[in-house]
Amino acid sequence: MIPIHDLLHRIQWDPEFGKSEFVVGYLDKVARRVVRVPFVRLSLTRGDRFTFDAVESDGSVHMVRFHRVREIWRDGVLIWERTPESSAQQAAGDH
Repeated sequence: MIPIHDLLHRIQWDPEFGKSEFVVGYLDKVARRVVRVPFVRLSLTRGDRFTFDAVESDGSVHMVRFHRVREIWRDGVLIWERTPESSAQQAAGDH
């Protein structure tokens, strides 16, 4: 599976791939649910492999860690998903 920061930066920097409408779903630990935010409301910093900022519909800005991203939608189709199994496999490979 492609690392999430690589996919998000590809959306940002690849003009052909990035033409679509993308939505990023991340785990909100307080609300205990996945929050979906249009990609255009994200602020990514090139080279930052840990966090990005998301502007919510109410205008509030949240710093989101890449490991909290659970899904990416492209034109309404799920193209990337982090399942509990994939998270466990990634953690096992990190040791």
